[in-house]
Amino acid sequence: MTLLPAIEHETRTNPDAAIIWLHGLGADGSDFAPIVPELNLPSELGIRFIFPHAPSRAVTVNNGFVMPAWFDILVMDIDRKVDTAQLLVSADAINKFVERELGRGIDSRRIILAGFSQGGAVAYQVALSHAKPLGGLIAMSTYLATSDTIQLSPANQDIPIEIHHGVYDPVVPQALGIRAAEFLKEHNYTLEFRTYPMEHAVCPQQINDISQAFQRFLQR
Repeated sequence: MTLLPAIEHETRTNPDAAIIWLHGLGADGSDFAPIVPELNLPSELGIRFIFPHAPSRAVTVNNGFVMPAWFDILVMDIDRKVDTAQLLVSADAINKFVERELGRGIDSRRIILAGFSQGGAVAYQVALSHAKPLGGLIAMSTYLATSDTIQLSPANQDIPIEIHHGVYDPVVPQALGIRAAEFLKEHNYTLEFRTYPMEHAVCPQQINDISQAFQRFLQR
């Protein structure tokens, strides 16, 4: 099984949980890796953090400039026309990380997906369609790009979900986060929707909320 390159960090030897955290457009796995110490997680939690690097590709809305991207964005309007086929390929690549963690002995219910912006769109696809129950999903400053096509898995109907969004986000408007939340509620998912006084970023209060969410997810 060929995996995308990734940064890995284990909070202790022989972890029994895994968090797969996906970066946004133009970044790479090192974007969120420095946040791990800031989470101040309890020392008894054994977590393998995995920060995959997206492949580089031409991005239409950035004048075809080649950069790390989980998928191409064709039109940058409120409806976000994206290359869904590329998004699904990226979701398959992340599913390989999930399968690798299962092979390492991690229970599926202790595998958490987190994603920022583009990475969040891929995390939505993976978490909501996976055939085995996963441990949780944190979708940050993102949107549900595959709402018209996703095959929702009954195994993850009860997955705990948090949606985080900056109220001043000029890149992914808060309306897109709200739209994703409404879709999920219409399909009987339970979620927490948190907003922060920021733009397209992550703030200290949010880092604390992410830490608390991870701990809740792993205590189920």
